[in-house]
Amino acid sequence: MRTYLYLIILSFFLTSCYTYQRKKRAEVLPENGKESMQKPADGNIASAQRNSTAGETQNKKPQETANEVAPAPINIQNELQPTKNYRIKADGRSYKLIVDRWEGDSLVAHPVKRPQQIIKLHKSQINAETITERRFSKPLSDILTVATYAGIGVGIWMLLR
Repeated sequence: MRTYLYLIILSFFLTSCYTYQRKKRAEVLPENGKESMQKPADGNIASAQRNSTAGETQNKKPQETANEVAPAPINIQNELQPTKNYRIKADGRSYKLIVDRWEGDSLVAHPVKRPQQIIKLHKSQINAETITERRFSKPLSDILTVATYAGIGVGIWMLLR
């Protein structure tokens, strides 16, 4: 029982609240041309509204497929900012690195645990879809906090029992 308790406590010390997450991109959707409703000459507004909604539902599918926009190309130089931690894939290898600077089209960076080693990658070598940034994870932090408080409560309860 004690070994399990020690392993659980040790796992809390080894857990980090920082995770690698993809940057959220703002999706720009094209503005749909809104059709203005025209009043019919005979004054029967209710029937005109029913006809227009029936026509809109029939035409909705073709308009949606025609208005779909391909995702905007990702500019890697804007995506990878200096002094931030990233996980990228380049030439089939995965790197956890800190970006130092851009020299023209080449990225100059160093691995997270080895600042003396320098890595140079051309922007065409980097897979833009696999770029993830190291960020603080609030949900994970909350889970660890609740688990720690529960562990402290159980510890106090066992001492008082």
